[in-house]
Amino acid sequence: MAAEFVKDNYFKIDPECHLVGDMAPLMHFPGVQMWWRAIDNIKRALNTNMPARCFEGLEPDEMKKNVGPEALLAAMDKYGVDVACLLPEAMMDTTGYSSRWCTNGDMGKIVETNPHRFVYEPNLSPIKHRGVKNAIWELEYWVKEKGAKIFKFYPPEDTYINDPDLWPFYAKAEELDIVLDIHTGFSWVPPGKSKYGQPLLLDDVARDFPNLKLVAFHMGYPQCDELNMVAMGHPNVYLCLSLLVPWALCAPRKFAKIIGEALRFAGPDRIIWGTDTPGFAFQVRWSVEGLREFQIPEDMQQDYGYPAITDEDRHKIFGGNLGRLMGIDTSKRRVPGL
Repeated sequence: MAAEFVKDNYFKIDPECHLVGDMAPLMHFPGVQMWWRAIDNIKRALNTNMPARCFEGLEPDEMKKNVGPEALLAAMDKYGVDVACLLPEAMMDTTGYSSRWCTNGDMGKIVETNPHRFVYEPNLSPIKHRGVKNAIWELEYWVKEKGAKIFKFYPPEDTYINDPDLWPFYAKAEELDIVLDIHTGFSWVPPGKSKYGQPLLLDDVARDFPNLKLVAFHMGYPQCDELNMVAMGHPNVYLCLSLLVPWALCAPRKFAKIIGEALRFAGPDRIIWGTDTPGFAFQVRWSVEGLREFQIPEDMQQDYGYPAITDEDRHKIFGGNLGRLMGIDTSKRRVPGL
């Protein structure tokens, strides 16, 4: 059954593959409990009406959270993901800023067990709360000592995307030529503050740092239109479909509007695929299957002017665009047997 999911020719890079860590020592925090309660609602919002065929071939463990690197690699192999950028969850707002869920050091150890398939993605959040100078030091460390090329900033646990106090950090990120992933749109998981991540705020950063490669996670949902307008004016802003791709399977017209508008305003060269999985293999499968098989309905192409998604578009979105930004050769697959 696995073969039908891996036999395609799209080199896939997942920029949002979360490492959650051992949650048991942290579950007594009310904020942590609040965060995980939201996950059930997120699964309902994303997966309601999922066709029965999408469950065929799924093993029982693939529906359960498994954050071990072995399980992650197994899901990557089964569903044809070549490279995963490993992103350790900080979520320090959930613990009153006393503890991180998973450290960048933990992430580094896992990446180094299989650098052919795993990539460093240090989480620098929170930046302002812990001190901009400290964040800049860590940014430089991972770039200069470890060769990291992609990083994450999660505003909902910290401050507004366009907080002027962050300008020295953005300047250093631009100087080091890294890819900076930023959560945009509402915080799906409280106690994160949604007001900090509104897509319109990205306009200020993109304007003042035109050479900083900015990747907006989650398409700024539900303010996708605002993000598209920001991206239209700023060619250094890239739109990431992470978390939303399963809608291609269970809410296809909703997904058609999201990707169709992105194709119109930003174009296929600046759209990036992703899973946003916190350890669920089914999320990897549905994210692969969703983009690979989806086509914008003809009536929506006609009524809204959306272009049809081409095979070349899928190559770019699955891995070509991010590979170009990160200097990854996507001409040769890394999944065994492909």
